[in-house]
Amino acid sequence: MVPIRRYVGRAASLHRRVFIHPRGGNLAKKTPLRAMSGQVFHTFDPVYDARSRILIVGSMASVQSRRAGFYYGNPRNRFYDVLSGLLGVEKPQTTAQKIEMLLQNRIAIYDVLAACEIKGSADSSIKNAAPHDFTPIFRTARIRRVFANGRAAYQYYRKFIDEDVTALPSTSPANAAYKLTRLRSEWSAILDFLNGKG
Repeated sequence: MVPIRRYVGRAASLHRRVFIHPRGGNLAKKTPLRAMSGQVFHTFDPVYDARSRILIVGSMASVQSRRAGFYYGNPRNRFYDVLSGLLGVEKPQTTAQKIEMLLQNRIAIYDVLAACEIKGSADSSIKNAAPHDFTPIFRTARIRRVFANGRAAYQYYRKFIDEDVTALPSTSPANAAYKLTRLRSEWSAILDFLNGKG
């Protein structure tokens, strides 16, 4: 299980410097979050409930995800192709179907960053990043393992939240070196934790 005490201690140190996001959530900050050119705020909630056993984190929502108001909104992103194939279910099409698939299979998702400066959807351009508060997820669900969707999510989770995270190859279309079959093979690591073996 994720080491809750270590996480809460890290979060507490971050929360000595807290501001209130316009949506009402607390965001730990490393730099003052004034309006800046290219600054973006994460505007939708995490998906989880008390049954969730793994947490999959991204870095920051892409342009298309921000427009859609939900995770992995780019139709070329293979996140839902990978998960539906591994879980043996039909690929969800609507937001409601995506949430249902995730919750029924005990999967929680969130993005590490609550706000940052970013050019388009390029993780390499991120500056002045501020993380989300993950404490409610860990207090509600018995998360067995945290997985990061891509290198940037992995690095930001380790930097801001906790070092106990497993990196998986990005499902982004930018990761063209990984075909769908290869992604599913790598991502099959999540199944042991969903099935109680991890």
